[in-house]
Amino acid sequence: MSSGAARGPLVGARFDLIDHDGRRVTNATYHGKFPLIFFGFTHCKVVCPRALTRLTAVLDGLGERAELLEPLYITVDPERDTPGRMKQFLAANFPRFTGLTGSEVELSAAREEFRVFARRQRDPEGIEEYVVPHSAITYLLDRSGVFLTHFTDVIETPELVRRLDAVLADA
Repeated sequence: MSSGAARGPLVGARFDLIDHDGRRVTNATYHGKFPLIFFGFTHCKVVCPRALTRLTAVLDGLGERAELLEPLYITVDPERDTPGRMKQFLAANFPRFTGLTGSEVELSAAREEFRVFARRQRDPEGIEEYVVPHSAITYLLDRSGVFLTHFTDVIETPELVRRLDAVLADA
């Protein structure tokens, strides 16, 4: 027997965090832009650098339309990823992105909203004290900060450019 209860969206997309300049931001902060969001951490050795490099190439491929996007990098490692660390990492490697961090409670709430898996564990290679395996999905919000769509990490750069261009062409 079905309860008939209405379900909310699978991805809520709300967040209340601190940007890499120390300012409090929410999904409403970016009203008028299309936030393009990836969750990761600055000590990540493979997944995050690959994803941010790919997303940078996508932004380049979009040309002037990329100005409609707000590229955001939300940490899954608040212990190490302070606003200053996020700013330093992104300025040196991926300057088009704004880093977002916060308390474990704030970031846990954001991960839950976006349905992001992330779990701290001991580094099996012993290089770092710990690593944070996490999902590798890029999220796109609409101009009002509501979830629009997502893209998996296996979508090739030209295809992602095509898909984003189609969304932005209607903007």
